Amino acid sequence: MKSIVFLALMFSVASVVHAQSRVVHGTLTVFDSYPVQHIEITSKKAKASSMSDSLGQFSIVCMENDVIKVNPTAFKTMRKKVHANTDSVQLNLEFIDSEENREIAVGYGYISEKDLSFGVSHMENKNDRFCSYSSIFDLISGQLSGVTVVGRDVYVRGGTNSFSLSTTALYVVDDQTTSSIAWIQPCQVKSINVLKDGNAAIYGSRGGNGVILIETLK
Repeated sequence: MKSIVFLALMFSVASVVHAQSRVVHGTLTVFDSYPVQHIEITSKKAKASSMSDSLGQFSIVCMENDVIKVNPTAFKTMRKKVHANTDSVQLNLEFIDSEENREIAVGYGYISEKDLSFGVSHMENKNDRFCSYSSIFDLISGQLSGVTVVGRDVYVRGGTNSFSLSTTALYVVDDQTTSSIAWIQPCQVKSINVLKDGNAAIYGSRGGNGVILIETLK
């Protein structure tokens, strides 16, 4: 009799625990669009783990009011609260840009080199993160890949124009070409793009040394 009562009690407890847990489906991206694969995702309460696939998708067991955590190398740690009615989550990681982290992200297969280069070179000013830079040149030097800043001159690797005595990039601010960008404050910048090779062809010979596209906040 005692055995029957004990088994019934264990079954009841197991049923309650099962009722409290749920499978949450998610997608892991970076730069708001590109899937990130081979990244481990964990749930704090359920102590479960999962791995993102080639589409950045994953499924993980969570308890009620659980916390999903992602702590990959080269990206900022992210936590997401799971509520009772949470069935799916969208997690967009923030890449920590550096030469070492670019090698890690590509080498570990988190993201393709092409997508990473485009994502880093096409930046959106979110949460005023550009304001931490002292000048537009510090911003370009610290963020854009494939460029070199010397004083107030910007050079784009791969940009060559044999018809020009200057090898500095062409500056285009809010669709208007300009000879200088020194007047632009980092907090004024909404986005930056660097164009080179065939992508700069729309600017003709002037774009032969590469193009720095800047869109300011209106």
